[in-house]
Amino acid sequence: MFVDIRSDTQNIDETKVEAAITEKTKAIAVVHYAGVPCEMDAIMDIAERRNLIVVEDNAHGVFSSYKGRKLGTIGHLGVLSFHYTKNIVCGEGGAVIINRPEMLSRAMIAWEKGTNRFDFLSGKVDRYAWVDRGSSFVLSELQSAVLYAQLCNWQQIIERRLCVWNTYHSLLEPSERAGRLRRPIIPDRCAHNAHIYYVRIPDPTHFSRVAELAKERRVGIFTHYVPLHSSTGGSKYGRASDSLLEVDRCYAQLYRLPMWVGMTEDEISTVVKVIVDSVSC
Repeated sequence: MFVDIRSDTQNIDETKVEAAITEKTKAIAVVHYAGVPCEMDAIMDIAERRNLIVVEDNAHGVFSSYKGRKLGTIGHLGVLSFHYTKNIVCGEGGAVIINRPEMLSRAMIAWEKGTNRFDFLSGKVDRYAWVDRGSSFVLSELQSAVLYAQLCNWQQIIERRLCVWNTYHSLLEPSERAGRLRRPIIPDRCAHNAHIYYVRIPDPTHFSRVAELAKERRVGIFTHYVPLHSSTGGSKYGRASDSLLEVDRCYAQLYRLPMWVGMTEDEISTVVKVIVDSVSC
């Protein structure tokens, strides 16, 4: 069941979650878009009252925090991504954060390819067998080494990304003040990790001009996801609890700007000029 998003952070609208719950609902899955936290207190309150599991899709939000708590550690489960587009990378791979002890046993079975090998190694059983679903999730040694090096230096990585993010934010402030675009909104209670810098451009003519000018100047400015409810898989397997007007509005307005730790001020200025020239035409 898909739920509409907030207009400020592009995260799930917590005020619409409860109305989407049915007798078949087992979990609430939230996405911390662009590394900006969802309203986790409200969501956890709903889950507790309705006896539901909360899964934090924290692919974007590694090392972001909500009211001082790291994302992925607030819900019952948190999932991380180390895909090459993320802040901390190893090509492919990810992790599951298990915040409820009662979920550990089945998680270990899934990790051990569907067997209770963990119980065997712990001396709880004298042999192991296939007992549930599972797969092989182990990273190669090379991937693990790449990942470990970045995890040891995560603060420097996030600080550099924040420097790039803040430069974008400063240079685009005049265009927002002129009403030509909207910059990201970060609530005071949230500390983000600069995973994505995006702009929302409400004028369709200006929006189209960005793509044209970016291609002409060979600058990597792109739109983001096709909304789940209108994608092939989403329309086949899911359904909406209500209208998803804000999702559709966001999809028609949002561009992601290039973001990586090695960007120079000249490169950032080149990207910003594409946006400014597009919305000023």
